[in-house]
Amino acid sequence: MKLTRLFALSPLALALSVQAQTPQNDTPEVDEADIETVRIVGVRQNRVSRGATGLTMEISETPQSISVVSEDLMQSFGAFNINDALKLAPGINVEEWETNRTNYTARGFEIKNTQIDGVGLPNNWGIVTGAVEAYGYEQIEVIRGANGLLTGVGNSSGTINYVRKRPKNEEGGDIGVSIGSYNFMRAQGDYSVLLTEDGRWAARVVGSIEDKESHIDGLENDRSFLYGVVDGQLTDNATVTFGLSYQDANTDGNTWGGLVFNYSDGTQAEWDINNTTSQEWAMWDTETTNAFVELDYVFNNDWQLLVSYNYRDFEDQSKLFYASGTIDKETNLGLSGWPGRYDSERDAHLVESRLFGNFNLFGREHEFNLGVSHATSDDDSIVHPFDYATTVAYGPTPAFPYALDAIEEPDWQDPVVYSQISQDLTRYFGSAKLSVTDDLFIIAGFNAIDFKRSGVNNTVDIDNSESEFSPYLGATYSVSDTVNAYVSYSDVYQPQEQYDITGQYLAPTKGKNFETGLKAQWFDDALLTTVAYFTAEQDNLASYAGTNPETAQFYYEGVSVESSGFEFEMVGQVTDALRVQAAYTMIDVEDEDGADANEWAARDVVTFQVGYTVPAAPEFEVGVGGKWQSEVSNTTYNVTQGAYFLGNLYASQAVTEDFTLRLNINNIFDKKYINSLHTVGYYGAGINAQLSASYTF
Repeated sequence: MKLTRLFALSPLALALSVQAQTPQNDTPEVDEADIETVRIVGVRQNRVSRGATGLTMEISETPQSISVVSEDLMQSFGAFNINDALKLAPGINVEEWETNRTNYTARGFEIKNTQIDGVGLPNNWGIVTGAVEAYGYEQIEVIRGANGLLTGVGNSSGTINYVRKRPKNEEGGDIGVSIGSYNFMRAQGDYSVLLTEDGRWAARVVGSIEDKESHIDGLENDRSFLYGVVDGQLTDNATVTFGLSYQDANTDGNTWGGLVFNYSDGTQAEWDINNTTSQEWAMWDTETTNAFVELDYVFNNDWQLLVSYNYRDFEDQSKLFYASGTIDKETNLGLSGWPGRYDSERDAHLVESRLFGNFNLFGREHEFNLGVSHATSDDDSIVHPFDYATTVAYGPTPAFPYALDAIEEPDWQDPVVYSQISQDLTRYFGSAKLSVTDDLFIIAGFNAIDFKRSGVNNTVDIDNSESEFSPYLGATYSVSDTVNAYVSYSDVYQPQEQYDITGQYLAPTKGKNFETGLKAQWFDDALLTTVAYFTAEQDNLASYAGTNPETAQFYYEGVSVESSGFEFEMVGQVTDALRVQAAYTMIDVEDEDGADANEWAARDVVTFQVGYTVPAAPEFEVGVGGKWQSEVSNTTYNVTQGAYFLGNLYASQAVTEDFTLRLNINNIFDKKYINSLHTVGYYGAGINAQLSASYTF
């Protein structure tokens, strides 16, 4: 049940102190001072991937709610992209409000902090564009609540940490192919190789290619992904890792916005699940490149220095068609179209250095880490104008639903600069795990940040700068050998990308986050249960306020929001044959007047995944998973989605020791539902299936 370590364990090496065993009784007595201490440093075989907690704590000890989506779980339920993988995570909602854009939310707020191996930048707007490949990660870790100890910036939702695959300690790998509904086709491969006979250097290559149509008319996606990583020892004390990944994803027939569910008489419209507002000329292509270098040095006193550099480049090109308005029940007329063509590039550089280790004070051992990071990012976007007077795509549309070729593509003009934004974030951080007694330890930490943002956003000059200091305090108390009680507090601080009616960015949102709970382990630590209660206050949180009549842009205003709730989670092995991950989340989100806020967020959510290996036939495994959520609504668009349940099944058969077949069936009850009301969404897929085969070598 241990979470991968971030500070005290390096991703490449683990310093071990091994003392000789006490001699047997029939050997001469040896003075303790003469016992040789053998120090093994820089052992590549002991490398572990870095996690999200920040200190050497098991999940059962950490004073916050943490969940892990493992690679095995993703493979069992056929979750090949990040959206599908996070649907397996307790307490996380995947808001697919557009076919090519998604927000992840927790506890009624958008998640805007994304990390890779514990290092990362805030995600602008919290939006993920396109489907992101999941095959390159060992696991995904989710910290729910304000993660002030690690990030220094954030809100009360949570932090997602993606843990990259690293070279294994033996040669081998696997390949797989999948086919399924909507002409789904996929191939993938993963291979690890030792580069030297002594195992001090190793490499791993991961790749996939996927093509799929959709239940939505005209929507098609293809994606290719390649990742390579090398790690090894420079000296007995120093290790290094190099990694590079590239993804190319292409979408045709994507929507801009969702379906329109409003009739002009105020009632809610209902459509077929395949209906779309898009046109056949719509497209959205993305390219993403990630690179990283890590240098890890272990000093003779077992303290470690970790220096890392991460680079990310994201490019996209899009042709979009947006339809809005209210629809007449008799004629199905009333929608108005707006085309758009945008090209953008966003790149980010992050350098981080941290020093961490153990120290003794008052006869007890404690942990400490201190670090600094500097991140820069540039976001450039251009727009291709069109002639408003002659463009058919601008103005009234035919009766909905219309054909995919009903509206002619605009004659795009030469591009002009839409926005050029530069951001600069410097963070100073430190934390300590103080062992007060054998049963009680306290975590105290701080983050001090300097944030600058400048440039032009849609002709508006931008020049922001902020400095903030955020404390973190947590404690865990061992009630018994199997039960821990915890409490934590963190300030929250988040620069915002939403702008007011003048085009200026809103001031950062600030607030407080509190959480307390119990974590209990059962069946010799094979099963972990967590019960948590949390509260959060956020001031100046961006909320949609209307559309600027001069620019047709959405604009926002800051509001005060309070959130509170309860979570229960159970994860682990109930028996050797039965594993389970189940959770229930209840939230209450109110504005400063006590009225319901963020009503797009379900107040009650239940998720579960169960896997069972048949004891009489251990080569056969079956599993069931699902999610139930309560009613949600969007008052801006006057749309409601009632409570619903989605169920998924899988069955896998190990035909031989190396060859396995797996069948996945999704939405087994063929439920019709609007998949998100975060903005306004579209219908999710009906019942569908995929068949996969994998071979290990």
